[in-house]
Amino acid sequence: MDGLGTPAAEISGPKIVYGTAWKKAETERLVATAIGLGFRGIDAACQPKHYNEAGVGAGVAQRLNAELTRGDLFLQTKFTPLSGQDPKQIPYDPKAALSEQVAQSFAASLRNLQTDYLDSLLLHSPLSNAEQTMTAWRAMESLADTGAVKQLGISNCYGLSQLDSLCTCARVKPSVVQNRFHAESGYDREIRAFCGKRGIVYQSFWTLTANAHVLAHDTLTTLASSYRRTPAQILFRYLTQVGVVPLTGTRSEAHMREDLAIFEFGLTDREREAVDAVF
Repeated sequence: MDGLGTPAAEISGPKIVYGTAWKKAETERLVATAIGLGFRGIDAACQPKHYNEAGVGAGVAQRLNAELTRGDLFLQTKFTPLSGQDPKQIPYDPKAALSEQVAQSFAASLRNLQTDYLDSLLLHSPLSNAEQTMTAWRAMESLADTGAVKQLGISNCYGLSQLDSLCTCARVKPSVVQNRFHAESGYDREIRAFCGKRGIVYQSFWTLTANAHVLAHDTLTTLASSYRRTPAQILFRYLTQVGVVPLTGTRSEAHMREDLAIFEFGLTDREREAVDAVF
């Protein structure tokens, strides 16, 4: 398929993820609502500046019972380097060695999320140079070695050479790349192709916010009318069919239901090609 990519092999793990950034005091309620409606993938970060990770854990705890256990959920969080932290709310010792910062952040995440393991731990962004990035990654590999982290990944990595270098040097290869999905990066076509060849899951965020022009395009509105869905549902369904796992951070229960309902229909090859042409 031309355009944004060829449908990828079946993705393991959740096909859509609930994102918890910027929810503040609403985090617990929204996470509990999302899980209650059917979300099984939850994304967070140990970054008090933008995430209430403890609120995520409280929301998860509300929903765990005999029918829904921790093993039914996919909990993903991030180690955020100092450059991404609020100096007044750093969740680890800023004077500690980088590897110790990773360990302290991870321990804080386990406490906040009320769990003894993570399904996925992401490096929130590459650091200022390749050496520091690999130092942080080695510390994350050590956590994976203990079994307390099931997989590793990286976010906000927009340079293909940077990702290629990480994959080459890493002992535990990245399983996830999570990037902002927008026109300015060319919708990460090269990076997504790279991920597809290596079995790396590509997660998109700001998928709706950054793409109002796509949602308003005649192709999406026509498909939305045909399927009796919303343009957002068409875009999300298209992405899942070409191997992208979208994050949705909606506060609306109605939109949560709509996001989960995208798996009730599927676009044809011709329809996917038409959406390809919009980007």
